[in-house]
Amino acid sequence: QVQLVESGGGLVQAGESLRLSCEVSGRTSGSYPMGWFRQAQGKEREFVAYTNRIGGWTYYADSVSGRFTISRDNTKNLLYLQMNSLKPEDTGKYYCARAKSPLGTTETIPDMAQYDLWGRGTQVTVSS
Repeated sequence: QVQLVESGGGLVQAGESLRLSCEVSGRTSGSYPMGWFRQAQGKEREFVAYTNRIGGWTYYADSVSGRFTISRDNTKNLLYLQMNSLKPEDTGKYYCARAKSPLGTTETIPDMAQYDLWGRGTQVTVSS
């Protein structure tokens, strides 16, 4: 059974950086496109970043573009999210997710229904 496990969250001050990791464990048949989402308390879960199967193509939400970088190491079954210049509004629980199939439009990439496997999340708190 394939599982996604996030780690790397924590409490930081505004302007600092964090790197989140997502480990893909269990039997997998090749690599899948992956994404990061986040959910602030009392708000809906929202898209953050996406990468294709080999990490050669990425897409970001406008709110994090230029500050966050998604990457992956398929040899280690790891997905990363490097978060720089963090802001208080970046606070939330961050989830990695596996896409059902390659996504290529601005409509499908942020659509949570396009993802069929989710981790339990890791909390990121940014203080001002």
